[in-house]
Amino acid sequence: MQTGKINVQTENIFPIIKKFLYSDHEIFLRELVSNAVDATQKLKTLASVGTYKDELGDLTIKVSVDKKAGTITVSDRGTGMTAEDVDKYINQIAFSSAEEFVKKFKTKSEAERNAIIGHFGLGFYSSFMVAEKVEIYTKTHKKGGSTKAVKWECDGSPDYTITETDRKERGTDVVVYIDKENKEFLEEHRILEILRKYSRFLPVPIEFGTEKKWEKVPGEKDEHGNDKEVMVEKPRIINNTDPLWKKKPADCTDEDYKHFYRELYPMTFEEPLFHIHLNVDYPFHLTGILYFPKVKKNVEIQKNKIQLYSNQVFVTDSVEGIVPEFLTLLHGVIDSPDIPLNVSRSYLQSDSNVKKISGYIMKKVSEKLEGLFKKDREAFESKWDDIKVFIEYGMISEEKFYEKAEKFALLKNTEGKYFTFEEYKKLVEPAQKDTDKKLIYLYANDREEQHGFIQAARDRGYDVLLLDGILDNHFINTLEHKFTDTMFRRVDSDTIDKLIKKEENNISRLDDTQKEKLKEVIEKYIDKQKFTVVFENLGEQEVPFQVIQPEFMRRMKDISALGGGRMGIGDMPEFYNLAVNVNHPLMLTILKEEQEEKQQKLVRQLYDLALISQNLLKGEKMTAFIRRSIDMVQ
Repeated sequence: MQTGKINVQTENIFPIIKKFLYSDHEIFLRELVSNAVDATQKLKTLASVGTYKDELGDLTIKVSVDKKAGTITVSDRGTGMTAEDVDKYINQIAFSSAEEFVKKFKTKSEAERNAIIGHFGLGFYSSFMVAEKVEIYTKTHKKGGSTKAVKWECDGSPDYTITETDRKERGTDVVVYIDKENKEFLEEHRILEILRKYSRFLPVPIEFGTEKKWEKVPGEKDEHGNDKEVMVEKPRIINNTDPLWKKKPADCTDEDYKHFYRELYPMTFEEPLFHIHLNVDYPFHLTGILYFPKVKKNVEIQKNKIQLYSNQVFVTDSVEGIVPEFLTLLHGVIDSPDIPLNVSRSYLQSDSNVKKISGYIMKKVSEKLEGLFKKDREAFESKWDDIKVFIEYGMISEEKFYEKAEKFALLKNTEGKYFTFEEYKKLVEPAQKDTDKKLIYLYANDREEQHGFIQAARDRGYDVLLLDGILDNHFINTLEHKFTDTMFRRVDSDTIDKLIKKEENNISRLDDTQKEKLKEVIEKYIDKQKFTVVFENLGEQEVPFQVIQPEFMRRMKDISALGGGRMGIGDMPEFYNLAVNVNHPLMLTILKEEQEEKQQKLVRQLYDLALISQNLLKGEKMTAFIRRSIDMVQ
């Protein structure tokens, strides 16, 4: 028997482990299972090179809970340890690291503490976050010499003991005696939840408990002539040891990718649009599969869907800093041993490998999209409405991505036709330049509600874009900044002749006195707090009244609404212009009408029609409009 005291001069490491090592205590099980996997993988490597010559046998790692004894046990049949190994790796190396860790830990901020943890071999000691005592039973795979099985025991103080034990098989059992504060970890459902979270793709089978499965009975048929099946109790294997992302892309079919997507997200019923298989060995190791899902209106719901693994051990699904912000809307898996296992966001963002990985992922995504566009443009266009939120988000937030994406990013017009940036510029350049030589891109964000304005633009020979996506207001600002001498104008933000100024039309059927009188009449019957009357010299065939909202004000309100009103603009009252076509014959009719009631009815009717065109007439006013319309018809 060997007893000893762990040489930590500064203070006892265990209170720090319990309080600070990881914010989430469930991590202890991830660490113990990962250690068991490492020992098993090491043995397999020794066997493959001929150093270990015995039969490997069943290498399944077993996790068990004994609620009565208050223990969790993690058992493996890996390399195991000798007494000398235990003394070296458990007592000396880890605790010398621990002493250095304590010294550095005391002077650091929380973010720096998280970063420090990744530099020390403290994974095994995370078990003391939840334990009042930990035992190790282990027997080495080596032959001859001092190879007897040993037991190591420590109660969370600097004192430990090492004794011989009668274990016959190679490998290691770690027995954790759960303390009073952490009894939740003795519940089977809790352990199952943790194992499924962290261990579902580990490369060695992980067994925990049993489950019932239907199995066919060889040679027996049921009354319908089908193979007979019976319910049997089987060991529950937690993990898929050979996940798709570890395979070569050339060996995977489209059906494989769809099946794996369902494995990752069993509660998602929609198929992904397409996928990107990542596989790189230099200058860092990275594998993974990213899926483009169909994005709903609320993009926030889509986040936290990419899972980060390190050598098939789940680390986190909060991948900001590893994946460019705009790609956090994707789904899938990233696996890289070059990302520190203990993940701290502030640490990740300053890590050189993480920056390289982030840049590589962005490059692969842009290459995939460009390849799809070039290979089958028609298929790419059919997916555009579902994927454009990713692409627009990337072009807004990442300059390098914008440079790549401008080759395949598309604009769609109100007729449902798609154009690259260059194609659309060539289409509208001849007709849509104003008197200041600015190229005006007209757009609508609701094809139905703005139909009249769209039609007025088409009647002039202009084309109108459909920009109805959740990010399009931000995207317009980006494009205006990038495009030379170009402005975007929503088709209902002014009269069409003011949106694209050509030669001034100064012909008016009303003189200044008549205009002033007309203005007085109109203002009697409209909401002057909301509407400003402006006169326009339009053609007789144009509508008499138009409700328009200036581009700048409307765009600021739209952007504020998308940002939850944080810009302070969302609560501002709405202001509109009431554009009055002085050349419409009804203007003279209004002026000549001597009966005030008839005059009021006419103005009200034209005003309400203009409100309806912008979906602004509701409630009592809509009811009054309907009744007035019936009266006028009668």
